Amino acid sequence: MTTAAQLLAALRTHPDGVAGTDLCQQLHVTRAAVWSHIESLREAGFEIIASPHRGYQLVSAPDALLAVDLQSRLIQDQVIGSTVRVLQNTTSTNDEASRAALEGHPEGLVIFAESQSAGRGRMGRRWSSPTGRGLWFSALLRPSLTPGECTQLTAASAIALVRAIQSATGITPEIKWPNDLLIKGKKIAGILTEMSAELEHVRSVVLGIGIDVNQTASEFPADLRGIATSLKLATGKNVSRPDLAEAVLRNLDHEYARILAGNFAAVAEEWASHCSTLGKQATIDMGTRRVRGRAEALDENGALLLRTEHGRIERIIGGEVTLTK
Repeated sequence: MTTAAQLLAALRTHPDGVAGTDLCQQLHVTRAAVWSHIESLREAGFEIIASPHRGYQLVSAPDALLAVDLQSRLIQDQVIGSTVRVLQNTTSTNDEASRAALEGHPEGLVIFAESQSAGRGRMGRRWSSPTGRGLWFSALLRPSLTPGECTQLTAASAIALVRAIQSATGITPEIKWPNDLLIKGKKIAGILTEMSAELEHVRSVVLGIGIDVNQTASEFPADLRGIATSLKLATGKNVSRPDLAEAVLRNLDHEYARILAGNFAAVAEEWASHCSTLGKQATIDMGTRRVRGRAEALDENGALLLRTEHGRIERIIGGEVTLTK
């Protein structure tokens, strides 16, 4: 964590103010360095006041995605978010995280973009990413899992998003297998995992997430207006993206730890309680193959167990799902 992020974290820990001398001791810097960082934060839009009696006090933070702000909100030993980058524009945050993986960057890196020119979802679909309206980001992971077990990460991420959105808005989204979150039947968020592996060894997993936060209906492309929504449309008010980003990263880290500790059974149980796909008749298209049946459960690795029309249980890793009943 940078010195500026540590300073912000200290200000948040002491909402009634903290003395400059205490900041110097805590951060191991001079008073001049503290003042310099305070001025830089003010220039970035943070309102920080100073008084002889209370010291420095954080009054407000800008409603923008800033790496120093997001980093300061996370706990010190958190894996996901150990490094945070915010780009103004990129083709795709998954592309950026994949490059970082090839360069040997350790896991935990999270890359946000204010806009993407070629954001993508599953099956190569374009993800609309208007500037400053949502959370578009990717996390680089290097899990001690087999390639087959990495399916668990999608289910764990879905639970993390449900919890974060619920805490930020009071709304509890539904999960549509394999990787969508819905509010009243309309898509609010999507998850895209891309893995680099060989045989039984996973080199890296890039976890891409898109959440529609503050779009108005007119800001969605015409072909998406009937099937997509935003948290603003669902709640009738703007949602703080920094607050939501903090909640998402905290919950992702918690769920990732549960997976690595071998507690997927508990994750799957919670996932099932929020899933709108289970118990329904479904048609699943997997390339040129189509399977119909009743969606019954997740298996031990996160694949969908479908009881087919012929009574057999088939394990489905991915596909396009249409609910028929």
